[in-house]
Order: sequence, then C-alpha cells, then structure tokens
Amino acid sequence: MRSTTEGFAGMSKTPLLDQVKLPEDLRLLPEAELPQLAKELRDELVDQVSHTGGHLGAGLGVVELTIALHHVFNTPEDRLIWDVGHQAYPHKLLTGRREKFHTLRQDGGLSGFTRRAESIYDPFGAAHSSTSISAGLGMAVARDLSGGTRNVIAVIGDGALSAGMAFEALNNAGAMKSRLIVILNDNDMSIARPVGALSGYLAKLATGKTYQDARDVAKRISAKFGQRIDRTITRAVEHARGFVTGGTLFEELGFFHIGPIDGHDFNHLLPVLRNVRDNTSGPVLIHVRTQKGKGYAPAEAAADKYHGVNKFNVITGAQAKPQSNAPSYTRVFADALVQEAALDEKIVGITAAMPSGTGMDLLAKAFPARVFDVGIAEQHAVTFAAGLASEGYKPFVAIYSTFLQRAYDQVVHDVALQKLPVRFAIDRAGFVGADGPTHCGAFDVTYLATLPNMVVAAAADEAELKHMVRTAAAYDEGPISLRYPRGDGVGTDMPERGEVLTIGKGRVIKEGSRIAILSFGTRLAAALQAAQILDGHGFTTTVADARFAKPLDEGLIGQLARHHDLLLTVEEGAAGGFAAHVMQFLALSGLLDNGLKFRPLVMPDAFLEQASPEALIKRAGLDADGIVRSALAAISASGLPAQVRA
Repeated sequence: MRSTTEGFAGMSKTPLLDQVKLPEDLRLLPEAELPQLAKELRDELVDQVSHTGGHLGAGLGVVELTIALHHVFNTPEDRLIWDVGHQAYPHKLLTGRREKFHTLRQDGGLSGFTRRAESIYDPFGAAHSSTSISAGLGMAVARDLSGGTRNVIAVIGDGALSAGMAFEALNNAGAMKSRLIVILNDNDMSIARPVGALSGYLAKLATGKTYQDARDVAKRISAKFGQRIDRTITRAVEHARGFVTGGTLFEELGFFHIGPIDGHDFNHLLPVLRNVRDNTSGPVLIHVRTQKGKGYAPAEAAADKYHGVNKFNVITGAQAKPQSNAPSYTRVFADALVQEAALDEKIVGITAAMPSGTGMDLLAKAFPARVFDVGIAEQHAVTFAAGLASEGYKPFVAIYSTFLQRAYDQVVHDVALQKLPVRFAIDRAGFVGADGPTHCGAFDVTYLATLPNMVVAAAADEAELKHMVRTAAAYDEGPISLRYPRGDGVGTDMPERGEVLTIGKGRVIKEGSRIAILSFGTRLAAALQAAQILDGHGFTTTVADARFAKPLDEGLIGQLARHHDLLLTVEEGAAGGFAAHVMQFLALSGLLDNGLKFRPLVMPDAFLEQASPEALIKRAGLDADGIVRSALAAISASGLPAQVRA
C-alpha cells in the first residue's frame, strides 16, 4: 500500500486517506477537504486494483458519491446498500478494510462484492444485479414496524435498472410510501453500453433544455443565498420540469424525483443528500450522473475494457494477459457459432448485457441484425428466445451459469414445457475463482436435468464444444443446453467444423478392466491422468466421456457397470446433477445388486469461497490425485477380489 498520495495524479502530500479509518472519521473532515480525499481515494483504488485485478471502472465513477454518502449519513446505523457490488471498492476502502485491500479476490481475502459476514458496513450481500431496491424496501419496512428512524439508501446503476426486479421493487416502494432513498447512478454503462428505452429516457432527462434552464435558475438562487439548496427550491425545479414534460416515470411510480445532478461535484451532492435526509418523507429517487472510470485516463477511454480488469500497469494501463497456447472456451463457442450462423440464417444470438463476456460480440460483428442484447434481464431473454423459437428461428441464449438461475421459471414454463428449441450456451460452468461463491456455476446441471424435454450436454474440451455448437444448431426437437467453463481449453486439435453428435450418446476414450471413470464435462483430462496413475497401481482403468447428462447413455453406463468392479462419475457440478441420474438408472436397472461399487465425485455441498479454480478443484477432490484417492479408497474398503467380476 502506498504511504503517500504522490504519484501519477500529482496530488497533495497531505495523507487525508490515512486519517480516515472509518466513516466516523470522514464525517469529521471539513467539506473543503473532501475533493482532496477523493483524489487520494481514486489514486489508492487504481494502485491497489493494479495489483489484484477486479472491477475498476464502476468504483472510479462513484468516488465522490461514496464520500458524500458516508459524510452525510450515519453509517452503519443508516443502511447503505450497493447494488451488484462493482461500485463498492471505494466504500470498502473507507470502511475499515483498506489494510486488507491487497487481499481482494484472493484466497482467504476480501470479497470483490459486498458481504454481510465481512463488515457491519455491508448490510446486504450483493453480486447479482438489481436487488438493492427490494432489499432496501424490506429494511425500510422493518424499520417502520420497529418504530425506528434510520435512513435506508440503495445505490443502483442504470444498467441494473434494466432488470425487471428493479421495476417490481420501484412499483412496490412507490405504493407503500415507506421512507426509502434510491440513488440512480447513471453512468451510461453497465458492462456494455446500455440498451433499451430506459437508457434513452435517462439521457433525455439529463439533457432536456427545460430541466437545464430550471437547474440554472436554482444555481443562481443558491449562489445568492448560500450553498444550501433547500427543499422548496428542489421542489420548484422538479415542478417546473414536470409542468412541461408531464412528470417523470419515477414520479408516476410514487417517488419524489430529484435530478439529474452532477455526481462528481460535492457542491451538488452534499446539499441534496442533506435535504433528502432531513426534509423528505416517503420514497425518494436521486438521479446522479457519473462517469465510469473517472480520473484514470485508460479507464475513461475504454470503460468496457476497464469494467473488470486483470492486473495492470498503472502508467500505461496495459493489462496482464494469461499465457496460454489454447483458445478460451468462450472464444471457441463464439467462433463456432459465427461459423454455423454463416450457413444458417435462422441462427440468432441473445445476451443479457454480456456481449463480450459471452462472445456474442463476435456474432454481432459478423451479423449485427441477428444479435440481441436485452439488458440485465435474463428472464426476458429466455422468454424472448422462446418466442423466436416458436416462429422457426434458432436462438442461442448465451448466459453465465450463475445468471441463468435468475430465469429458471422461464426455462421451465416458457421453454421446456412447450418443448421449444431454445439453445442455452452456459458459460462459466463450474468453479470461477476470484468472483467467489456468488458466481460459481455449480447448479445448472442439477436444475436443468430435472426438466422433461431438456437435453443437457457438457463439453470435455474445446473440440467437443465445437461439435456441440453444431449439434445444438441442428437439434430442433426441444431445448438443449451445453455447458463449458471459464478460461482456456486444454490445447486439443480443433476440427475445421464441428460434427453433429448423436443426442444421448457418450464415448469410450481408454479401455481398462477393473475401474471405470465416467466423466461429464471438462474433468475428462483429469480422469485420463488418474487412469494412468491407477494403471501403475495395477488397476487397469476405463475412461469414458458421457457428453450428455440427459438423456443418459444407458447402454454405455450398463457396459461400464457390468464389466468393472468400481464405477466413478466425475463432474464439476453440485450434488443432484449427472451422478444422481446415473445412480437412479443403476438402482432401477438392478446393476447395483451385483456387487458394483459406485462413487460419485461432485463439488462439495457448500458455497465455496474465492480461490483459483485449480485450488478449488483440488480441494474438491476433482483433480487427478483426488480421483485416484477416491478410487483406491473404494477398492480398499470393498474387500473385492483382485480379478475382474464376471
């Protein structure tokens, strides 16, 4: 950690940030010193994240807002809720976590998101978007029921406001009239550029001449009568705008709407926040305009690239790139989809505000009219895809495993029940590393394979993923999902074009006679390594790639069960997934009655803390050594004879 604020920003030597251990210290600072604190905080944030990686741009954009909120409100007694958590790094630095900030997103370190167990200043954990208003309303109602007086403030970005849940909360809050402060952090960005009518509406509010003229009048009045902009002036500005425009969406929902105001100007932020704190009742929405990446030139110039960063050089902004000769799974999926789309004009792509994260940006570059970014609205994305499929199109919905959870009812009711051929490309399946338990892709096989009509597949390597993209494009009998992990492939030889696989059929990779390892997904490479070790121990081992969890290859499983002493399944997913379906088949078919030993290797039944994917896989016993240990323990405990069972 830097001991002085001198550096690339050329700031004052006075280390104000060193004096602010907690928000109570911040509240003792004179207002005149807050701009300098903002410079120091911004400098510290850039320096720290350059060493750890993480979400940078959003935090840089809310430095002044964060300082103003903690300066005006009595946190943690007043509840301050940050939506998603991308914006919360400055908040963490000001709430007693600066000394540990170098552990951000590291094994055993600070979370990259807000977390209740980490600090009393984090009243609500967040990593998925658009939850803050709902949680804040719940806290406000709890306060009212208890006869309390604390303030509840929810900060939500314009991108997160595109989700249906945010509107549900706004609608309910406006009707309930409970005192709740919502701050809309409008920076024109979520991760990608915002989409939809709402983003244009917010821009219109911010730039409308009527509102700008009214705001100029308010500034002149304030200059004459002092810094304090009282409630009367604020209402006058809003009413003047409302008289011409007919009011705002937020006012129609029951909120007292203030803004837009400059989120980087303490002279605007502090008076408004104080007035809202002291002079309002019922729900209030403050529209704050900020710049993502503010104060760091590389982030200002490329806000999307600096939303989430690897370690980087502070001076040049160049990010460290992992060294690998293999392409990433996301890139393989994207390239394969572009290839198939060039041959089939019915293929379309859908993303929920993650075009670059899912590779849909490459399809959009090739076929811009056939890719749809629906915003942070996974529920809508799935039903939108169902509508396309019902009209004969071939939608590929590319969503991270953890985010597809948000649309489960739509997958069940709108897709599977109607047997519509929607293709689900499930990225970030399995362990994801530094993003921690909120983003771990543990549950998709379990929650999809339980559905009638659903095909559930997992790619063992990048070549298999290419085959599965073509297979999904060709499959029109119902919904199909294909899962693949974060990161790079294993370096296998790639086909020029994928093959159409037979649905529900696996493959044998290596023949043995004593132990059988049935892998589902990218644990195949570890299974092959384990087989070599087990062969060396005298237990010849068969390795098979299931390819599909649903429908199961019952013929392959029966063959493995009848001709081996021990059958292990290996998957990077939660209990209740692939192994559960294999066990049910074995039990109902009587194959467990003939002395077969079965061991399912799955992810632990826990929300696992952040660490590298490799470390998490090792702890779960899903690496080669873990598979070997499980196999040898099962053989040792079984008391089975050395020869192969008949």
